[in-house]
Amino acid sequence: MLSKREQDPAPTVRFRSDRVSRVNGLYFFSTRENTLEGPFVSKQDAERETEAYIRRMQAASPSQPGMPSSLNG
Repeated sequence: MLSKREQDPAPTVRFRSDRVSRVNGLYFFSTRENTLEGPFVSKQDAERETEAYIRRMQAASPSQPGMPSSLNG
């Protein structure tokens, strides 16, 4: 599927993959920003925190409608 995020210069093919990985018995999730978040004790904890991370990133995005202009830059 072709898709384009705001910061991408052109549409590209993106493949979905599992963001959660297990390293030495602990769970981590990877982000679009190429960070590895964790560790978490269970896969369910990592998945829950993945969703929380996405919500935080969306809330902090300056392209969100209704953001005060002083926060948009």
